[in-house]
Amino acid sequence: MKPICAAAALLAAATVSFAAGLPARGLSGNYVEARTADVYTGPCFANGEVEINGKEAVFGWKIAKGAWKGVNLAGLGVVGVVRSQHTLGDIHRPINPAIAVLIVDSRATAEQRTALVAFAKSQAPDLLTNVVQVKSAPIELTIENGNIHSGAARLTAGSLAEVSTRGMTEADHICGNEDIYYPPLAKLEHAMPAYALENSYAGDGLDDTWSVPFRRSSFVGTFQVPAE
Repeated sequence: MKPICAAAALLAAATVSFAAGLPARGLSGNYVEARTADVYTGPCFANGEVEINGKEAVFGWKIAKGAWKGVNLAGLGVVGVVRSQHTLGDIHRPINPAIAVLIVDSRATAEQRTALVAFAKSQAPDLLTNVVQVKSAPIELTIENGNIHSGAARLTAGSLAEVSTRGMTEADHICGNEDIYYPPLAKLEHAMPAYALENSYAGDGLDDTWSVPFRRSSFVGTFQVPAE
């Protein structure tokens, strides 16, 4: 299979931008997410999943540089894991109660831990309103060659959660009219849909665990937040 993410036509259709024009100061870094429904798909597939799949997600940030309200967070990560009542992103369900677990980097100090929680809540406020647990684990997020357009990334939060992705290929176009059906779950500067090779949560707190690999269900992106 030949990777197609480098093709200009796909990039035009599949790359999304958010919060353009933010100043360079503040926090910046990389982001990965995966949910239990396709995000890059055709309407027929998406309509078949609504209210059945897509109620769970793992998403995380790795901060390359910057501080949150004066607390330096460079090199640290934070991961959110959510389970909602309805399919995430369904425009027909604007009110979608969710419970969440936050996993903060085990390398963080107590002050940094508090700042990581506050940062995550600010970037996905609707999903992280009801955080039932805050856990600690080593968090790693790597992007292949540092290029989000490769679509290849891996996010781990110890043994609790994992997302692994690759770029989309020609074989991932099943009906031929695929597009970004749902936007990313968090505020991002740029994002690229990707294919999830792994999407799992093995912790407690949500009354559910899952492993839902091999789906067009991920985003790989970058974030840039103004200084607080």
